[in-house]
Amino acid sequence: MGFLKRTALEMLGEALVNKIPFNRHIGLEYESVGEQECIIKFDMKPELVGNYYHGILHGGVISSALDMVGGTMAAVGILNDNPATHLPQLKTKLAKLSTIDIRVDYLRPGKGEQFFAKAQLLRAGRKVAVVRMELENNEGSLIAVATGTYMVG
Repeated sequence: MGFLKRTALEMLGEALVNKIPFNRHIGLEYESVGEQECIIKFDMKPELVGNYYHGILHGGVISSALDMVGGTMAAVGILNDNPATHLPQLKTKLAKLSTIDIRVDYLRPGKGEQFFAKAQLLRAGRKVAVVRMELENNEGSLIAVATGTYMVG
């Protein structure tokens, strides 16, 4: 992968995580974005608790993190389809990026000090991208999995 593409991927990951106020509120942080996988992370904090008795992560936070990492990975598909010489076209497509559907399977209670949301692109078409996502805690326990469909064109 060339320097220009690697730089574009890093800028894309940072922008999608840092420019959206809700993502900052949750505490999502860009970890890495590549052609094969995207990873974001966040720390557990009191305002993210959904079950106060057990102190576990709120299901909405889980789905939001998975949707964010999935959308970022869908954007990678857009970038792969648009050379850096077509920047205006790329910006137009990124502006249209939106979630069509997301299915989340909650596998375990969201216990942990830190969480990692990972995504892999299953298919990137001209109009739609399909992404597979996972959320793990700092001990490597799989908390949830998801599949998302995203409008990309």
